[in-house]
Amino acid sequence: MSDNIVVGIDIAKHKFDVAVWAGENHYKMKHFPNDLKGFDAFINWLKPASNYHFCMEATGIYGDPLALYLSDKGLLISVVNPVQIHAFGKAELLRNKTDKIDAKLIACYCASQHPPAWQPAPLCERQLLALVRHRNKLNEMLLTEENRLSVADEVVCDSHAKIITLLKQELKDTELKIKKHIDDSLSLKKNKGLLESIPGIGERLSATLLAYIGDGSRFHHSGQVVAYAGLNPKLHESGQLKGRAHLSKQRSAELRKALYMPALAAISCNKVVKKQWEQLTARHKGGKVGVCAVMRKLLRLAYGVMKSGTLFNAEIPLAV
Repeated sequence: MSDNIVVGIDIAKHKFDVAVWAGENHYKMKHFPNDLKGFDAFINWLKPASNYHFCMEATGIYGDPLALYLSDKGLLISVVNPVQIHAFGKAELLRNKTDKIDAKLIACYCASQHPPAWQPAPLCERQLLALVRHRNKLNEMLLTEENRLSVADEVVCDSHAKIITLLKQELKDTELKIKKHIDDSLSLKKNKGLLESIPGIGERLSATLLAYIGDGSRFHHSGQVVAYAGLNPKLHESGQLKGRAHLSKQRSAELRKALYMPALAAISCNKVVKKQWEQLTARHKGGKVGVCAVMRKLLRLAYGVMKSGTLFNAEIPLAV
């Protein structure tokens, strides 16, 4: 047990709950607004000390601002995959299968497991992620409006058409911002070139990959990147019952979605991917299983060119 004062943080959209661990089954609890004023109030509420260890789930847009706030103050903050905390709670008999993770459980996990410090991505990558997420949301909104227009009463058709025109323009402007943002960064531009040297990866996917995995340096090997995208197969078995392997889907759904169509294209235009696809179909593992395998291969290749710093070459296998 370390001498750190452990603080579990449970993030929600508009507020966050905190639990300061004070020994077994003893916690100091409070909640704060999930905004800058709430962050300041949180720090002022804590007793002055230099050995706090904050811990929260990886919740993306809702938790990142607080994690950055604490990190910028030089405080120790861990951002943990919710799956790990769920598993810890079950193993320690601290929760049932359907129980919601709370700040106390997160604090207990932190006190017991001592998760590593979280390192925020560089500012250029965080800004690119914000732009890519905005582009994705605009695409969703555009699809929704187009579906509404297809069944709308003629009295509101003009309104839907105007919204669609506006969304298309916003989408076009956002695409230009993404391109300029990448071109203005030496590191992003370099890695964009490396990624797009892989047949099947175009501008849209390269921007998404750079937004979600950066230059890949925070991953030790390609298997970690695959797991981050939730593309790692997971086998469920119980006693004598043999389960079927399926995707874990424990991480970035946006990244998986972005990989799907390029993976299909890569089957016909990328020699490495095509060879794998032919091997899979020969073993009757085409269809969704094969496409998911191709998505993993494409992700491993992307990680490989950035790690090696060399353009893709189908004749030279990458050790990743």
